Amino acid sequence: MEIAASKRWWALTALGFFAFMTNLDGSVVSVAVPVMAKSLAVPASQMVWLTSVYLIVLTALLLPFGKLGDLIGKPRIFKWGTAGFILGSVMAGIDLGFAFLMVGRIVQATGAAMTLANTYGIVTASFPARERGKAMGFVGTFVALGSVAGPAVGGMVLAVAEWPVLFWINVPFGLVALGLALWAMGNGRPQQSAFDWLGAAAQALAIGAGFWSLNLLQTQGLTPAVLGLLITAAAALLFFWWWDHRSQNSLMPLTIFHNRLFSMGVLSVFFVFMAQFFTTVLMPFYLEDALGLGPGTAGALLTLYPLMMVFFAPLGGVMADRYNTAAVALSGVLLIALGSAGYLLLGLHSSLWAFVVITVMLGIGSGIFQSPIGDLVMSVADSTQLGVAGSVNALARNLGMVAGTSAATTTLFTRMSTLAGRRITTFPAAHPAWFISGMHLAMGIATVLVLAAAVVLGLTVPRWRVFRQAG
Repeated sequence: MEIAASKRWWALTALGFFAFMTNLDGSVVSVAVPVMAKSLAVPASQMVWLTSVYLIVLTALLLPFGKLGDLIGKPRIFKWGTAGFILGSVMAGIDLGFAFLMVGRIVQATGAAMTLANTYGIVTASFPARERGKAMGFVGTFVALGSVAGPAVGGMVLAVAEWPVLFWINVPFGLVALGLALWAMGNGRPQQSAFDWLGAAAQALAIGAGFWSLNLLQTQGLTPAVLGLLITAAAALLFFWWWDHRSQNSLMPLTIFHNRLFSMGVLSVFFVFMAQFFTTVLMPFYLEDALGLGPGTAGALLTLYPLMMVFFAPLGGVMADRYNTAAVALSGVLLIALGSAGYLLLGLHSSLWAFVVITVMLGIGSGIFQSPIGDLVMSVADSTQLGVAGSVNALARNLGMVAGTSAATTTLFTRMSTLAGRRITTFPAAHPAWFISGMHLAMGIATVLVLAAAVVLGLTVPRWRVFRQAG
């Protein structure tokens, strides 16, 4: 085991504190973007880079740090990452201009990648199968708490202080996480193997160029620069695949996907997170622009989703320990599918209670899904590849988020532009029905994605039963 049995719950608390801190940071930054844009005299469109660059760096570094976790110890990388995120938070909170803020965000993203790539591996290696679902649910609760607290904390801080304080909030939580990690965790068990630097560079280039091209595609269309980035991403991805088959110490051995349970679990994660970000992107527009609600009311309604996850993530973990883990994950996905389909019923004159019921259902399903699917994916991975498996799982989530955001906005604005007979890139205040039509089309696609995940998990249920009997 990575952690001594007597200290594993303390180590899990360290993982939870870091999960809380990173999710709090993400939701707080979203709230503060308009304020920071004015303070730094930067256009709002450029301030979006704070989120885009963070996400790109984080995603590009997940696989390298997951592999390093296998090579030199997952707890060791987690500690370094926690310290790095604290440093990045301090830097981001020093008002030296937009460029320095971006550097702070890059340092934060690097630290976050080091920790997130190894969190699942540490839990899997430290807890026996009968407690693993409960442990995953424990971490999931901290994730949801950070998302719930972020908007409220951000609003309160901005009411009495300047925006740099928002980043310094991370420091005490980070120090608690780092202190617990130093006390409760060892440094893991290093392996004698070389690191695949060329493979790491190729996949980072593929992810960086691909994500940035999607980011520019939303605002500029298919320009020569965007096309060049897409071609670069495709070429880097093909090289990575070619090199992976020839390297003796490949960054992500593709043989890991020969395990059907692992592959189907990761695929369902991608589908679900992609679908969930359709909701994340579209519902604020629906509440504030289509229904005309104030930001405070809309924010309170949107908080229902992570709030349900706070209560139901632990339940999903307990159920995963007692019953067929794949079946529990499937039950969560079916609730997500019902919630996604429920948004198809909403219109300009729908009751807020309808939105509440649908969102609560979606939050319950997401809470039940996350702990079992993490347990499933990590339990079937080879013990020598837990860092890689954890980083692949995290990568599937991040790719789903980015793909969902891009697909949701593209579907929405393409549909509205078709109805208008001209290009539309914002909410059509004079024709809100166009937005509703675009929202319905997008949520229909999201529902299909979740149903695809349900089919994948349905095929996984009997395989998981056989795996457990064999284990």
